[in-house]
Amino acid sequence: MRITASAISLNVEDVSASAAFVKRHFGFTEDMSADGFVSLSRKDAGFNLIFLRTGLKSLKPESLKHRKAEGILVAFVVDDIDAEYRRLRDEGVRIVTPIETEPWGERFFQVADDNGVILQLVQWMNPPPEGVAS
Repeated sequence: MRITASAISLNVEDVSASAAFVKRHFGFTEDMSADGFVSLSRKDAGFNLIFLRTGLKSLKPESLKHRKAEGILVAFVVDDIDAEYRRLRDEGVRIVTPIETEPWGERFFQVADDNGVILQLVQWMNPPPEGVAS
């Protein structure tokens, strides 16, 4: 198998709100959109971030139509976690988990958009353990 692109699709009530959030605070750009759908990207992210309106008729399988983005977080590894924390806090972003440092060297914090989508920023203070994405 050869993978030519990657995407994360999240079901949210308000597609426009989540799209505006990642465009404003994370520098994503809109690649395409339609009623209840938007696909966003950043060249350095390595994937497209897609928001689908909850209950969208074209969403298959049927069991996904009423699920929301629960228990999922989108993580980005950054170079300066403290600067990103200050920047997002100063922009008025809702920080749901303040900066913490795990014993294995992962320093992180989490923010939420208006739909409750959690975005986590991470900086590795030590090289990540073998097999962990950096």
